[in-house]
Amino acid sequence: MSNLLARMVVSYLLGSIVGSLLVGRLRGGVDIRRLGSGNAGGTNALRTQGKAFALWVLVVDVGKGWIATGLVASLAVPGLAEPTPALRSWLAPVCGIAAIAGHVYPVWYGFRGGKGVATLVGAVLGLEAWLLVPMLLTWFAAVMLGGFVGLASMVAAASLPACTLFAGLEPRVPLLTFGLVTTLIILFTHRTNIARMRAGTEPRARRLWLLGRRGA
Repeated sequence: MSNLLARMVVSYLLGSIVGSLLVGRLRGGVDIRRLGSGNAGGTNALRTQGKAFALWVLVVDVGKGWIATGLVASLAVPGLAEPTPALRSWLAPVCGIAAIAGHVYPVWYGFRGGKGVATLVGAVLGLEAWLLVPMLLTWFAAVMLGGFVGLASMVAAASLPACTLFAGLEPRVPLLTFGLVTTLIILFTHRTNIARMRAGTEPRARRLWLLGRRGA
């Protein structure tokens, strides 16, 4: 268990390196939590700082998710015994969840981070890369039909446990747990989006919203 805990802690600390806040500091101290929607994620970075800034944010946030599940989960920890085969199957899923939790509640930035979507993409890339295909297709379909980026992110996250279950992926329980837990995290971090959609004040991505174009 100590082996799993050590990797989980490393993944959480890695996840706490929030791309927008790191890039903002390198760009002269910009804190996008004080701008736009107040969220430290890629969407707010794009809206307030532009494409180049948002691209580097995406690289950092996706990269740390991939490092957590693809590298940290498989590295040997000096001084600790190697995990049993049963425990090993949980390493990558747990490391992915820890990295996402670090992004949402980063210890380096007063526990105020982003919504975790980009880090989830990176974690899935390190776990089962092909799962990104249905995830991204679901996202595009949702945003084009509804126009809500937040809703599309929630639906895309929910596609992970569904695909894991119906595709019969192994190890099933760890991967299914990863999908369910991360879906709950994404739903929680998008609770303000849900409230705005219910109130009718959530902005739409009109360049992608097909129904909006037809109605224009």
